[in-house]
Amino acid sequence: MAPFHPATLLATWFGSGLLPKAPGTWGSAAALPFAWGLTSWGGPPALLAAAAVCVAVGWWAASDYVRRSGRDDPREVVIDEVAGQWLVLAFVPPEPLFYLVGFAVFRLLDIWKPFPAGWADRNLGGGLGVMADDVLAALYGMAAMAVLMEVLR
Repeated sequence: MAPFHPATLLATWFGSGLLPKAPGTWGSAAALPFAWGLTSWGGPPALLAAAAVCVAVGWWAASDYVRRSGRDDPREVVIDEVAGQWLVLAFVPPEPLFYLVGFAVFRLLDIWKPFPAGWADRNLGGGLGVMADDVLAALYGMAAMAVLMEVLR
């Protein structure tokens, strides 16, 4: 794989997915400072817009990476974690405790893959399959964070 190919850089979120052990966790962690900056700059609308762009660009980058690697869902492709993490954090204030909880909630749901995320992971291929399960898991994470925010008010 060409390490500086645009699809490779984006799919691996600038190499964070190439770090040893638990690439999805590294990808989610690498998404946090961007989420913080985007939310601080433009609030939830900016982070949601960035997540939508990330899903579209991620679909392209993951599709290209999957095609060039010949593997269905390469572990090092973590742009899906970035998009999912941003969705989960879209409605929480940029505060360390909320980001830590949002990070943990998303990682748990991304690993657990509740329906339909697990179905998407098993049945959709290519870049769409790479992206879909994380976006679907993130919807559960958004709901969990919304409930948490309501309880804490």
